[in-house]
Order: sequence, then structure tokens, then C-alpha cells
Amino acid sequence: MDEERFMEEALLLADRAAALEEVPVGAVVVCDGKIVGRGFNSRETDKNALYHAEIKAIDEACRTLGGWRLHKCDLYVTMEPCPMCAGAIINARIRRVIFGCRDEKAGAFGTKVDLCEGGFNHRPEIVSGVCEERCAEKLSAFFACLREKRKNSVEK
Repeated sequence: MDEERFMEEALLLADRAAALEEVPVGAVVVCDGKIVGRGFNSRETDKNALYHAEIKAIDEACRTLGGWRLHKCDLYVTMEPCPMCAGAIINARIRRVIFGCRDEKAGAFGTKVDLCEGGFNHRPEIVSGVCEERCAEKLSAFFACLREKRKNSVEK
């Protein structure tokens, strides 16, 4: 199934983020069955609040396709987009958003808020739960490790 295949690519990108000690989120933009944009979180590494996986994947897709309208594209991301990324998705006219696990703290496609219900001029189709357990486990393991590191540094 294509959804799982492209989510696998997003999961590999999440691993790249984790290797940099970034929150492990990865994203790919797909057009006509081909990946045209890739991204992974790098806010800490690049010292830039905008460097979420989705924003970087959308940016690369726009450059690859030569325009900002991505109405023939789907975005696969390991975690539900935040409000900033959801806004970029809507503005780019992305057709479908397929995400793995929900973001209980900042999810903007149904968990904390639903920007699809905001009356904007574009409303992407939302598909959730693709490879959900693997996506959630990657995040859980990352934050457990981070808590352990903080605990150990306080004890020293």
C-alpha cells in the first residue's frame, strides 16, 4: 500500500532527526507517486523555529515543482501537524495529509484544534493513524531518553 510505503520514508527521515537529538518527526511530499519534497525536524540544530519537518518538505516540493501550489500533492508526516505547519499545508493547497500519530499537545488537524474547520479557502483531506504505533513509539522512546538524560545531569 502506498500510504505505508511513503510513511516508511517519513519514518526514515524521523530517524535522521533523532540522530541529531531533534524531536523525531519526518515528512515527505508526494506528487504523482514520486517524492518531491523531504524534511525532518531540525529546530535545535539550525536554531530556527520554522524548521519543522513539514515546512522543510513543503519548501523542497515547491522548489522541485517550480511553484507554491501543491494541489496535486499529498503530505505524509509521522506526527499530526502543529498550527504553523497546518497553516502552511492549507496555504500550499496540499490535497491530502496522511499522518501517523496524534499530537496531544499541539495537533491542529483534530486533536487540540481542527484548522480544517476554520473556513479557510482550502481544506485538505486528512488521514490519520498510518503506521501509528511505530510513529508514536519513536516519539515515546525519544522523550524517555531525554527525560533520563535530564535526570542524570541533575543527579551529578
